[in-house]
Amino acid sequence: MKWVRPGDSDYDEARTVFNAMIDRRPAVIAQCASAADVRSALMYARENRLEVAVRSGGHSVAGTSMNDGGLVIDVRPMKQISFDSETRTATVGGGVTWGEFDRAGQRHGLATTGGRVSTTGVSGFTLGGGSGWLERSWGLACDNLVSVDLVTASGEELTASADENPELFWALHGGGGNFGVATSFTFRLHDVGQELLCGLLLWPIDAARDAALAYRDYLPAAPAGLGGALACLVAPPEEFVPADLQGKPVLGVVAVYAGDPAEAEQAVRPLRELAPAVDIMAPRPYADFQCMLDDQPGQLNYWSADYHDDFPDDAVDIFLDYGKRLPHESSQLLLVPWGRAVAHVDSVLTPMARRDAAWVTHPFTLWQDQAKTGDAIGWAKGFRRDIAAFTSGGVYLNFIGNEGQDRIRAAFGEENYARLAQTKRNYDPENVFRGNQNILPAAAEPVAR
Repeated sequence: MKWVRPGDSDYDEARTVFNAMIDRRPAVIAQCASAADVRSALMYARENRLEVAVRSGGHSVAGTSMNDGGLVIDVRPMKQISFDSETRTATVGGGVTWGEFDRAGQRHGLATTGGRVSTTGVSGFTLGGGSGWLERSWGLACDNLVSVDLVTASGEELTASADENPELFWALHGGGGNFGVATSFTFRLHDVGQELLCGLLLWPIDAARDAALAYRDYLPAAPAGLGGALACLVAPPEEFVPADLQGKPVLGVVAVYAGDPAEAEQAVRPLRELAPAVDIMAPRPYADFQCMLDDQPGQLNYWSADYHDDFPDDAVDIFLDYGKRLPHESSQLLLVPWGRAVAHVDSVLTPMARRDAAWVTHPFTLWQDQAKTGDAIGWAKGFRRDIAAFTSGGVYLNFIGNEGQDRIRAAFGEENYARLAQTKRNYDPENVFRGNQNILPAAAEPVAR
């Protein structure tokens, strides 16, 4: 294990996370390569009464993977990756990113639902649920878990699976990093082959309403293999974009077909027939597709999200109106279709509530000028305010920052939250792991007298 402290040459790199709004200075960063290292770091934190945060990919928009004056357990050195083509499983360390996972899987033509940004850590993404492009085919990342190895607040090493510590395993399907430091994950894998039909379609935003309505109407009943999102973005200065669209707001369809290649063209045809100005749908490796929308680190970030049971015309108009007014060229506004495999998971298998949501809206706000922070955050909050009449009250916590305990409870519902709180009390009664979307430990039962 390597200890990194203020004054060390690599301290600033070690404390830097994806969101440039986060500028925290921990007292010490423990770069852990094993479960034994994690145990030692937790013991050090307890002996020195230090607050604990856990860092993997560092993509928590709220900055929960870093703290001020405390100890950060950095699991990035845990980079082991093992794919088993016969059992169609993969076991990866807690510090692996989705780009690393997907590249390793591509060699076998196998994948599971992973992050939409390749630098996202497998750990936080999966423990928070794991919404990605392949979810309509194979469910969320957590739905594909076989087991998780973790170190609890007391330093105990445990494996959680359907057969071993099953209540803990249930809680890890969306309950986040509340219950321990995950050191290893085993996933079920699925065939993606060497190439999938995937890519991007673009329309000028002022002429995009018909395309947006058609997408809204088509996706709920589209084949389960068709994943992606409707996205408002600024057209990049790339050769495949007409010069008159570059640097301007556009409506995009991100699409990937994870199914029988013979059915792929038919599945995306209704979208390609909507006369896009740009069509770069083509067969390409899944791992390449996963990098298409990567954003550069070092930008300021503010994200939020809401669930929708339907998305009527008035909601589409609000979506497009805000899409015309993106606060920065890196900002995006997503409408993500759920349904299919996301909704077909038995509700007793996961604490995440309202998985039958048809859509998720996600204002994904990025900008660079600190002076424009108020405008950028105001844009995202304004969208949530104006779309509120069409929301269901549910939320996917990986898509939001620190929005308070009410939003955390909304993600699980009261019954599941109470069950999670009991699991939290069983494994972390002192709330050592509170640098997250925090589930408070249930109160101890009064002693009978």
